[in-house]
Amino acid sequence: MKLSDSGIDGTGLNKYQTWALIALQILIGWHFFYEGLAKLLNPYWSSASYLGEAEWWLGEFFRNLAASPGAISAIDFLNAWGLTLIGLALIIGLLSRPALIAGMVLLLLYFVAAPPFPGYSYAIPAEGSYLVVNKVLIEFMAMGVLYAFPTHRLFGLERLMPWFGAAKAQSKPQGAVQ
Repeated sequence: MKLSDSGIDGTGLNKYQTWALIALQILIGWHFFYEGLAKLLNPYWSSASYLGEAEWWLGEFFRNLAASPGAISAIDFLNAWGLTLIGLALIIGLLSRPALIAGMVLLLLYFVAAPPFPGYSYAIPAEGSYLVVNKVLIEFMAMGVLYAFPTHRLFGLERLMPWFGAAKAQSKPQGAVQ
């Protein structure tokens, strides 16, 4: 990484900011990867109880999904593999921006299915008591911060693949700001 007047590689970020964002991306990636792998390796894991407890905006929709064995099989497959692949993408820095968006969508679905709002009770034990803000919402916002900064240009396989960046640059019109 080159340090210039406009920060590391022209991003405007100093070294500490750059490394803090990269560390945040890797840590979130590890969390997603581990959660996905734990679900893939546990033959008894299912999202049915989580969805079956949903009470908020889409509660009825989620409960109907939980009552369908076919839907639960598909959801479990997509959830476990989605978590694993999103995590891997963030750890190695490949397609990290699409992975961040996919991760944010997944976290938003988790939040909508089980929000930490007063009056909603869930049988799923939590490690603490929350009031509106929980770890799902915090991780969602952290992924939004990562999406807002150009970590994809500073870290990982995307940085090492000149053809990957060149293809993106060619698709932008002349004079477009990145």
